[in-house]
Amino acid sequence: MTGGHVSINRDYWNSNAGDWVAPGERLWAAPAPEWGFWGCPEAELGMLPADMTGMRTIELGCGAGYVSGWMAKRGAVATGIDVSAEQLATARRLAAGHGIDIAFIEGNAETVPLPGGSFDFAISEYGAAIWCDPDLWIPEAHRLLAPGGRLVFMANHPLAYVGTPPDGNAVEPVFHRPYRGMNSVDWTDALVEPGGVEFNRTIADWFALFRRTGFDVEDYREVYAPDDATGVTFAVPADWGRQYPAEQVWKLRKR
Repeated sequence: MTGGHVSINRDYWNSNAGDWVAPGERLWAAPAPEWGFWGCPEAELGMLPADMTGMRTIELGCGAGYVSGWMAKRGAVATGIDVSAEQLATARRLAAGHGIDIAFIEGNAETVPLPGGSFDFAISEYGAAIWCDPDLWIPEAHRLLAPGGRLVFMANHPLAYVGTPPDGNAVEPVFHRPYRGMNSVDWTDALVEPGGVEFNRTIADWFALFRRTGFDVEDYREVYAPDDATGVTFAVPADWGRQYPAEQVWKLRKR
């Protein structure tokens, strides 16, 4: 996959942006940040600094913009970028409704039209973290950050990709594709909820990418389903998610 994923994912997110209006409204109004499939509380994951006063932040693949909203409420000067004009329309409406000033940019998080060293903190909850090529967006995040700046992102755990059937059905405790050499998965022809092109790496390959880019790993979390979770959430059965991590969190610092 060499660049075609950008237009595929743009079309995908423009077409289903309406499905994310209600979740966006709920998360913008949430009393505290909650993350990922199961709404893991901020107190547990620590994705954001408690005080972000004056901090220059960028959300890479911001969607409806609620993470940028959370950061702005903590005092950040927030910017968000997303490839989907329809998603950004929701983000701008909700920011205005909450009286929060955020600079939203329509563009690809692999090539952000802003100077290097412009930000102190970068974040992606899914967004760029799965829809952009890590060989492009990770170095771009590094470029955008000032020395000592931090990148935090949440994405699917590699085990979730390995366990997902090719037709897009729910994750199983079975290996459906190789772990070694993991790169991208094209869901456009999936029988169940066809989607776009998603990216991931093995854990060792993530570490190698961070080292050669110039990031130090400060923390790594594997996120499991909570004990009271039921049913299937984003193709992850709760029973599976209690035994295997469906999500991962990386916390990095620019050298």
